[in-house]
Amino acid sequence: MKHTSFIDILVERFTVAIGEVAGSPVSPTAAGVRASQDARFGDYQCNAAMGLARSLKRKPREIAEAIVAAAKVDDLAEPLEIAGPGFINIRLRSDFLAGYLSEIPAPPSDARDDRLGMPTVASPQKVVVDYSSPNIAKQMHVGHLRSTIIGDVIARVLGFEGHQVIRQN
Repeated sequence: MKHTSFIDILVERFTVAIGEVAGSPVSPTAAGVRASQDARFGDYQCNAAMGLARSLKRKPREIAEAIVAAAKVDDLAEPLEIAGPGFINIRLRSDFLAGYLSEIPAPPSDARDDRLGMPTVASPQKVVVDYSSPNIAKQMHVGHLRSTIIGDVIARVLGFEGHQVIRQN
């Protein structure tokens, strides 16, 4: 299995299913697959039935039922659920997740452990990160830490990518 994201796999499968229901090929953006905002409803959801209702002159729930029947996702998702007027809830199967994660290639044995196999940037740059310098004449409080922490995080990320970071405060 080539490693693409879960959502890319779902979009591919739902695009085919929606094309069958619509009677013509549809673009991947028409699949309407996105991460669920509430874990109670699953990991992902497909909202395509709502948008297709007008053009197909059918009820969104009927279209959702047809999409569920046409979707070939048994190998990666639990049985699909239709909620409300036509939302399709998708829960990924734990055995699919385990298999997917086990196929992620390990970093090369010669890779430094602290880089986790991530290469440095192709053309490193010299970057100056200027962050807070509290006024010692005033009382210190938690608000003074915010810009210091943000500046330090930015400096660490740029350094991890391979840039030469000059920290200035």
